[in-house]
Amino acid sequence: MGMMMAVSFTRYGRLFYLDPGPHSPQVGDKVLVPTDSGPEVAECVWAPQWVSEDIDGLPECAGPATDEHLARDEANRRRRAEGRLIAKRLIRKHDLPMKVIGVDYLDADNVFKIYFTAPHRVDFRALVRDLARGIKARVELRQVGPRDEARLQGGIGPCGRDLCCATFLKDFEPVSVRMAKEQDLPVNPLRIAGACGRLMCCLKYEHPLYVKAHGSMPALGSRVETPNGPGQVVGRNVPSDKVTVRLNSGGRCSCPSASVCSPRKQHDAHYNPTPDDT
Repeated sequence: MGMMMAVSFTRYGRLFYLDPGPHSPQVGDKVLVPTDSGPEVAECVWAPQWVSEDIDGLPECAGPATDEHLARDEANRRRRAEGRLIAKRLIRKHDLPMKVIGVDYLDADNVFKIYFTAPHRVDFRALVRDLARGIKARVELRQVGPRDEARLQGGIGPCGRDLCCATFLKDFEPVSVRMAKEQDLPVNPLRIAGACGRLMCCLKYEHPLYVKAHGSMPALGSRVETPNGPGQVVGRNVPSDKVTVRLNSGGRCSCPSASVCSPRKQHDAHYNPTPDDT
């Protein structure tokens, strides 16, 4: 066991997990997070608490942010906003098919990193020269794909919650249509695509749960005995651990999977006999 906390550099942005060390910040407090370019200011969104998982290797919180750190962070925010405006104006001037989606500023090195999307490769050499003169800093332009665009911009997914990639997911892993089929989802791009237009990331990290559940739940089409009579399984709901059964007598019922699973019923009959059985 160990202590862990979560911070975010932007409101409703991606979460980063830290070892609080000797510090005890509260939700909403500004703290310092160690980075490759020095400590940066972030907001505590999850106060330190004990967790049962192994958390070795987490970076340690560098303590509460001082007024000097907050002033520096605010100045960097203004510089990022200034860099975004200048980049958009110069892109229009050069008539390039680019869309700025994110700007990072490293004040220690006076470097701007501008992230953009484009339908194809873009020759932005002239743009970089004008940007460097306009914002008086070294400029790096980086083209990103649809998934990184969704991560940087954030948004609301089809489930109604904040995008997973913009909150807690650290890496993008391959997602296949087969995973949607094994989760009994319709193979409809409008139903299984995320805000980025690609297959939803949750199909990947929820897939092992469905595989394990389907190994213990009765298969679709199988005949089962329910408390309301015999019937045929026509649907499975893994999150609620229930199955939908079409009864032979007519109608349907939603039952816990354990109540229609033969091995479980045999186990309960042997170890938890009812008064009638005894």
